[in-house]
Amino acid sequence: MKLLLDSFWRAAAYCLHPRVIALSVLPLVLMVVAALGLGYLFWDAAIDAVNGTLADWSLVTMLFEWLDRFGMSGLKSALAPLIVVFLATPVIVIVALLCVALLMTPSMLHLVAERRFASLERKRGGSMWMGALVSLLATLVALLALVISVPLWLVPPLVLVIPPLIWGWLTYRVLVYDVLSEHASRDERLEIVRRHRPTLLAMGVLTGYLGAAPGLVWASGVMFVALAPVLVPVAIWIYTLVFAFAALWFAHFTLSALEALRTEAAAAPPPAPPPAPLPTHPDLELLPPP
Repeated sequence: MKLLLDSFWRAAAYCLHPRVIALSVLPLVLMVVAALGLGYLFWDAAIDAVNGTLADWSLVTMLFEWLDRFGMSGLKSALAPLIVVFLATPVIVIVALLCVALLMTPSMLHLVAERRFASLERKRGGSMWMGALVSLLATLVALLALVISVPLWLVPPLVLVIPPLIWGWLTYRVLVYDVLSEHASRDERLEIVRRHRPTLLAMGVLTGYLGAAPGLVWASGVMFVALAPVLVPVAIWIYTLVFAFAALWFAHFTLSALEALRTEAAAAPPPAPPPAPLPTHPDLELLPPP
């Protein structure tokens, strides 16, 4: 618990470092441009597609008639944008995580290492290509889990549990490899994961809940469409900041755990040498066994 809290506050403090703030600009600009560009090109088509699908459902038609009857027809026009944003949010969260892992994590890891772990040997037990493969496979698994679990989101308590769990697992899988690939050997990385798996997963899940906070901004963007060009960048900036904090948190935690692991290994007594074989005499080898 001490290591968890210590790395948490260190990560929060590092988020205010000028280098971290500067690093957050590039993924923020890329994601905002991509989101606004895709929204400009496909927003109307997506809304029309959702409205067409809803029109084919008799239950939704009855709901619209009920809203018209009670003078709440304005909610009908907000349903399709809400569904589009609802479906786009998990994709934006995953893209934000991957952008931070690719564009920010290496530089932030270098910052943490040079300020706190300058003497920690770099064993380079991972590679950039293997990290990309790990991120890709974990992302595919997370997307599949999101798609399969969508019906469960209709149950009010589960919608507050399932998405953060999936995002937290993805954060844990992606960031643990990225922050340890430079300094730890493969065996050290596996040992740290084995020892701290529940804590690392809890850190990922907490990050997933922090990443759910921009959902309030997205909801506001649906209700106040005129403010969407301002609210969308704000939401993406929050996603970027949350995952940058997560990368720093994992870096401080895992590098401290790696340092402790090597200290423990250095203090352990060396293994006892194997017993020497008993001396034999050539003449004795010719004798029959007793």
